[in-house]
Amino acid sequence: MSVEHKTDSRQMLGRLREVMAEDAHGQARLDRITALIASSMHTEVCSVYLFRDAETLELCATEGLKPEAVHQTRMRLGEGLVGRVARTAKIINTADAPAEAGFRYMPETGEEIYSSFAGVPIQRLGETLGVLVVQSKEARKYTEEELYALEVVAMVLAEMAELGAFIGDSAALSARHTKPVLFRGSCAQEGSAEGHVWLHEPRVVITNPIAEDPAKEAERLTEAVDRLRVSVDQMLEGASADAEHLQVLEAYRMFANSKGWMRRMQADITSGLSAEAAVEKEQTQARLRLSTASDPYLRERLHDLDDLSNRLLRILTGQGTETGAEMPADPILVARNIGPAELLDYGRSLRGIVLEQGSVGSHAAVVARALAIPLVIHAKDITNEALNGDHIMVDGDQGIAHLRPEDTVTTAFRDKIAMQAKAQERYASIRDTPAETKCGTRISLTMNAGLMADLPSLESSGAEGVGLFRTELQFLIRNKMPTRTELKQIYSHVLDNAGGKRVVFRTLDIGSDKVLSYMKPAEEPNPALGWRAIRVGLDKPGVMRMQLQALIRAANGRPLTVMFPFVAQYDEYRAAKAELARTLERERILGHILPEKIELGAMLETPSLAFAPKAFFEEVEFLSIGGNDLKQFFFAADRENERVRRRYDTLNVSFLTFLQRIVERCEETNTPLSFCGEDAGRPLEAVCLAAMGLRALSMRPASIGPVKSLLLRVDLTALREVIEEAAARGEQSVRRAVLDHLRNTSA
Repeated sequence: MSVEHKTDSRQMLGRLREVMAEDAHGQARLDRITALIASSMHTEVCSVYLFRDAETLELCATEGLKPEAVHQTRMRLGEGLVGRVARTAKIINTADAPAEAGFRYMPETGEEIYSSFAGVPIQRLGETLGVLVVQSKEARKYTEEELYALEVVAMVLAEMAELGAFIGDSAALSARHTKPVLFRGSCAQEGSAEGHVWLHEPRVVITNPIAEDPAKEAERLTEAVDRLRVSVDQMLEGASADAEHLQVLEAYRMFANSKGWMRRMQADITSGLSAEAAVEKEQTQARLRLSTASDPYLRERLHDLDDLSNRLLRILTGQGTETGAEMPADPILVARNIGPAELLDYGRSLRGIVLEQGSVGSHAAVVARALAIPLVIHAKDITNEALNGDHIMVDGDQGIAHLRPEDTVTTAFRDKIAMQAKAQERYASIRDTPAETKCGTRISLTMNAGLMADLPSLESSGAEGVGLFRTELQFLIRNKMPTRTELKQIYSHVLDNAGGKRVVFRTLDIGSDKVLSYMKPAEEPNPALGWRAIRVGLDKPGVMRMQLQALIRAANGRPLTVMFPFVAQYDEYRAAKAELARTLERERILGHILPEKIELGAMLETPSLAFAPKAFFEEVEFLSIGGNDLKQFFFAADRENERVRRRYDTLNVSFLTFLQRIVERCEETNTPLSFCGEDAGRPLEAVCLAAMGLRALSMRPASIGPVKSLLLRVDLTALREVIEEAAARGEQSVRRAVLDHLRNTSA
């Protein structure tokens, strides 16, 4: 016969607050809580399982199971019903636990006499900390009211764990934010750095998860939401006319005025949570939905809701971004994501950057590369784990971050940094030495740039010039279109600082992964193959014309080198060249000083341009292979997709053969050719590119020393033979053969 069970969550939280106020050891407090929950819910068993490491749950407290099983019973993530709750972060509620798929019987607990089972994840902001379980002999499903009460209690347990309320002798009861954690992400900018965490958005700490006076908490929430709505309205009033920006703010307004959002938070307060805890409970649910959402629009809206929740929490707690904490002398920036303008505000003060999100082609990655700051992306959950001031080591080469590393890791990492520093000293000694190989071949090494901050590296790196100046960065770091005068001043400073060395200005390369906040984005299924770069310039000639005018005026009679990006067809180059001719004529009529001479080139980033008519190669004054894009199109592998971008090797025989064909076509017409991209800055790849006939390479400044060092020790003729022999053997990549050859021949 079924018995009616009722649970008053507010009363249970009131009793829980009393337990929290007691001066008790972590284990004793946890034992009291499980007994309290079992009593309040009229159930025989209540157990708390917490993670002792990323893959293992441990029974940390129980009322009803055998006491000797505490800290002895463990299970892997996904194992049994408890492990399944932890893995999926979803509630399991069953009247017949043994009949459930994946059930695991643990005889040491004595749970065989209990039929019903309800497991609720203990989670905070998308991070699962453990599982709260109730069981009873009676074969019944727990009611929605009871499950809701368990969710509310689980929320409070998560906050208590965050505040260190359950510290004990077991690894599962160790203080949070104290253990070493390794984050495996992806490399977006190479280099190594050691320092201390600086959180871009400081954590909001909730010290009062349980409401003492629900009516007062509801009033606090209403006032805070009213303030939030006013701030969103003010942002809308002051917003630019940009459609995308307005769309985001309208989404903010929609959520801020959402009756459903407000109703759910008010219900949580009625159940006994404080206003802050109610907001965070909703935010946790939003992040959980965000982690499983595949639809891009839904993900963006959930991001909006998450951001809005953060704003609301800061209003409620008074914990703004200015917390009074001082930035460490060696800051490593940790954030979920960051825009280029915000990153530039930090400038070169940062030793490294670790992001939960981001991409190799994101604006942040472009700025990090320009500033030569190691950047790791896709470091999942690091903002939940890191605290301001935590010791952290960033290995941008491997895409790894060591948070609070152990001494052995610290020693090994510092050894690596010391070796790199020694290598840099060696590279400094050859800074002014021409990059001439052992076989007497001269290779021109230039640097990539995009910010004024890059230019001091022109002298210190030994670069012979700027092989690529990315003009889009000046557009990306602003919230409105720069004026012609502003651009002219920037370009003039660049030429002044170059000291007469050649600077190749690439015209605006936007679209794909570079979207201007003030330009309406094109809705495209595959932006990398869509409306971007030269296509935008030809469709919007006013923008191209303004940029060309700024470049011509900045040159002020000096030589000027201009390169058009993403040219796929001869006609596109001719159209862009004609636009430049019209702009020059207009500038002449206006009385502006024209450049002494203009070199006009194109980036070869699509396979189609390699097969353009011979007339194109005769007409274009120089070509630069854009290795990053060319490789992704050649291999049909999106470089933003981590699943495929590393599957294909630059030293693949097919790709090297293709590059050789481009070199031969340029040799037929005496067209100067260079290679620009990440691979140009990798010593092994660079010497192979040189062996295939490329005589000019452009890379980030820090790569020039290592590349030059290897070039000085290589005989390209012998290396070319090694490459051809490996190809003749049918090897897919020549990497192994080249490595073996260099080990045997390089001093």
